[in-house]
Amino acid sequence: MRILAIDAGNSRIKWGVHEDGSWLTQGWVATGQAARLSRAWARFGRPDAIVAANVAGTRAAGAIAAAARRFGSSVRFVRSAAEQCGVKNSYADPRQLGADRWAAMIGAWGLHHGPCVVVNAGTTVTVDALGGGGVFLGGMIVAGADLMRDALARNTAGLRPRPGRFAFFPSRTADAIESGAVNALAGAVERMVRFMRQAGEAAPLTVLSGGAAQVIAPQLNGAVEVVDNLVLEGLVRIALDSPVVSRRPPRIPGR
Repeated sequence: MRILAIDAGNSRIKWGVHEDGSWLTQGWVATGQAARLSRAWARFGRPDAIVAANVAGTRAAGAIAAAARRFGSSVRFVRSAAEQCGVKNSYADPRQLGADRWAAMIGAWGLHHGPCVVVNAGTTVTVDALGGGGVFLGGMIVAGADLMRDALARNTAGLRPRPGRFAFFPSRTADAIESGAVNALAGAVERMVRFMRQAGEAAPLTVLSGGAAQVIAPQLNGAVEVVDNLVLEGLVRIALDSPVVSRRPPRIPGR
């Protein structure tokens, strides 16, 4: 089964074509340039299913649907559920959980089947606790490093964004800002690990994905694994668990 999986986030729309247990190709476009998807997808054949997690709003959803029409296909936009692919959702209202977070946890569970702290490190950083029984216990949403730097530049005098490096003991302002952002994110992850252990879970694996994963991972204690495009991994599992084969959208009378 050939699956086109799409993760539409605030900054990027990432996608991949999956078949027979492996990725045939992956790519991305900037979310603001979603109209380029059709050209990007022109180089491969029609998928059997198209599945997407979209947190980028209606304009991105429309662009994804329009690009899918070149295949004569419709898109299945994933919504979080009470239970799916072995993961149970304990959110007060399961439907309010972001589709990207839900897919990432399904991806992590499918890979490891054990307690995990699932981290998506993009424009925002989500830190979600997945218990050993596949139960989503709850999670945090934190501003990503770029948002932290932008907030400092916008709301203070003399802290303009400049390239900085992480250091244990920063001696330059740019390094202090970079180190503060990275430490804040690493601290959120490590506190969630601690909360899970205090709740009686076995020591969880931290599963990191997203553009800032490689920056955060070296600053963490405990077992850490970086997974490229964890949301896409989860989307493939969702598509295989309840397959909906792509077909031509029904014709609307009068159009």
